[in-house]
Amino acid sequence: MKTMNFRFSVCPLVVVVCFVAITPQGLAQTPGTRDAKLDRTSLPIAEPKIPHSRILDARDATPPPRFQIKAPDGAPNVLIVLVDDMGFGMPSAFGGPVRMPAAEGLAAQGLRYNQFHTTALCSPTRMALLTGRNHHMGNMGSITETATAFPGNTGQRPDNDAMLAEMLRLNGYSTAMFGKNHETAPWEVSPSGPTDRWPTRSGYDKFYGFYGGETDQWNPTIYDGMTRIPTPHYDGYNFMTDMTDKAIGWMKFQKSLTPDKPFFMYFAPGATHAPHHVPQEWIDRNKGRFDEGWDKLREQTLARQIELGVVPKGTKLANKPEAILDWDKLTSDQQKLFARQMEVYAGFGEYADHEIGRLFDSLKDIDQFDNTLIFYILGDNGTSAEGGMNGMFSEMTYFNRVEETVQEMLKHYDEWGGPSTYPHMAAGWAVAGDTPFMWTKQIPSNYGGTRNGMIVSWPRRIKAGNEIRSQWHHVIDVAPTVLEAANLPEPTSVNGVLQTPIEGVSIAYTFDNADAESTHKTQYFEIFGNRAIYHDGWFADTIHRAPWEMEPRRKLQEDIWELYDTRNDFSLVNDLASTHPTKLQEMQDLFIKEAIKYRVLPIDDRVVDRVNAATAGRPDLMAGRTSLTLSPGMDSMSENVFINIKNRSLSITADVEIPEGGANGVLLAQGGRFGGWSFYLKEGKPVYCYNFLGLQEFRVAATEAVAPGKATIRMNFDYDGGGLAKGGLATVMVDGRKVASGRIERTQPMIFSADETAAIGVDDATPVTPDYKERDNAFTGKIHQVVIDVKPMGLAVKAEEDAARKDMKAKKALSE
Repeated sequence: MKTMNFRFSVCPLVVVVCFVAITPQGLAQTPGTRDAKLDRTSLPIAEPKIPHSRILDARDATPPPRFQIKAPDGAPNVLIVLVDDMGFGMPSAFGGPVRMPAAEGLAAQGLRYNQFHTTALCSPTRMALLTGRNHHMGNMGSITETATAFPGNTGQRPDNDAMLAEMLRLNGYSTAMFGKNHETAPWEVSPSGPTDRWPTRSGYDKFYGFYGGETDQWNPTIYDGMTRIPTPHYDGYNFMTDMTDKAIGWMKFQKSLTPDKPFFMYFAPGATHAPHHVPQEWIDRNKGRFDEGWDKLREQTLARQIELGVVPKGTKLANKPEAILDWDKLTSDQQKLFARQMEVYAGFGEYADHEIGRLFDSLKDIDQFDNTLIFYILGDNGTSAEGGMNGMFSEMTYFNRVEETVQEMLKHYDEWGGPSTYPHMAAGWAVAGDTPFMWTKQIPSNYGGTRNGMIVSWPRRIKAGNEIRSQWHHVIDVAPTVLEAANLPEPTSVNGVLQTPIEGVSIAYTFDNADAESTHKTQYFEIFGNRAIYHDGWFADTIHRAPWEMEPRRKLQEDIWELYDTRNDFSLVNDLASTHPTKLQEMQDLFIKEAIKYRVLPIDDRVVDRVNAATAGRPDLMAGRTSLTLSPGMDSMSENVFINIKNRSLSITADVEIPEGGANGVLLAQGGRFGGWSFYLKEGKPVYCYNFLGLQEFRVAATEAVAPGKATIRMNFDYDGGGLAKGGLATVMVDGRKVASGRIERTQPMIFSADETAAIGVDDATPVTPDYKERDNAFTGKIHQVVIDVKPMGLAVKAEEDAARKDMKAKKALSE
């Protein structure tokens, strides 16, 4: 016992000596404080090694300081707001017609950047913004829906390109994303995963939003974290307000619990991407404002831009693309419809800015505004011209090769922008929304596709107010700016993976110096073969394909290049290619050098072919499948993870139990109000309803209710064949007995919905049919399983479908 006492009496001293001796070099004596000299280049930050204690009784021991990761002293909150599909000439803060007082107010006490650039397309811009690397380095050469097998275009972010959110989270920040993701491959968004690239496994503690390129703002497909939640259904609901409420709630909760812990929030509305869904009051505020048309609007916008100083005096208005007609050459019906489309778009932008203003006000309410670094980025690319020459009442008609006429669309004039529509606007407004430039979204070869207004505010650090910054910068420059502001180094390793260096440069040097020389010297651009290169004021580009064209204009090797000196040609109107051939060749050579460096090659302009998973070389969960067995609880299955029933014969077999008194509700449904089908019981009687694009419904209904007990309810559809979109005969059977039969005269050949899904036992979001309630249509019996069997289509039909599907997916991909 004496020996034991001796050992315990000296061990505490030994332990202290051992702890100090093995503390990593440079680590402060109290690890985890903000003053600790932590190695923040390797994330997560390693905990100090503490030897195992040899003391028996905790009363005789002194615990080491608790290891906690905290952000550096003075690290600001960071808020990145990214508006969707809004060009340089749209927001009022940059001279446009969309009145955005929250943006204007932020600019009045902050900085306006008038030479900030994106990639010209959604997913690529977001990848570049959130990693600080060029989009091809993040494997996002286009959008996820057009991914290929080539590095640079796989649609799957590599582990060596860690997200800014992950860098900040591992340095002591709380992190959250609200709104649009569109950074996760669609074939990965299912319970089968992998979930590595879902937001909450990519650095975000909180995610509330949608995964694809767009969603119905009245009836969105929402995920909270990794869980698909029921679509909210209450009067006046719109996702724009909902996501703002959730963001404000999270921010206040976080600051209430941990007031000294900074947060990072990425706030990415679906506005102003199609569908243009906005409350009526915001549409009414714009009544009559656009009756003069897009040509007059371009002139007025340029005048305001010059007056604001965001465009130099003497800037000329670039020509419109040849395909865009002059306003005065349109018919009165066209003018009436198109003016309405722009009223709705403007209302959408103004509504979004109002909600963003609420977010800013909430920062002030909790005394966090002054120490929040805000980036308000007014567009992830130019305004979208993907509505084509006339716009559309529903994108689903466009994707299914059903042309909407102006006269047909005018029937929906009063409801345009409401829940019964899924609209887009005519391309002429996109060109006007990218004033003073010529082109639009999808065109990185012109500043109309890539120049976006950005406002930066950080009152505690930025003392200048209502000033303009004209240094040339790119979206990859935001992430390094945040790291510098937070006094954090760029990590060389994240989660055990060596990182590719961040390719952007910080813009913090511009905060105090309006005249500082630009530090971003060179930048390539490439989307679907449209490409350009910027270097030290010079800009060389080639237009390979317009947004409304499905095929390239010529071979890549035969493209015609232009050359501009942007230092004295803000709007790119003076092509110097013929007078400076040596400089042009120098720029073309530089493009190839940068393209090799950043994994841009090989350039893939196969817009049609690359949307086919098999030819593109990306995963397809349903490849070769002719049968799919579904169990209760399986829902939220997008068309990327659900068996294809189009243009072929099929059967749907439901094994159920009917309670005493009968059952009602949905057995299986796919799609929604703008196209889809549903197999359900109404008043106990089985019904198959096919909703053709929201334009026509075909119902095959039994006249007798299914008896209580176990039952097999089946629907056979015998497709007519002979091509795409044909009809067929639907037969409903109960326990092998035919109970109903009828014709489905027309079917959708390509797509049911861009965002609505398939589900067993319920029809969520918008209902396929008014036969059942929007909010209460779950099956009231018991479903054991539902099996879908499809028959292989004929070779001729398959060839036609393959060609048409490529065309449709190209249109869909380009619209996102």
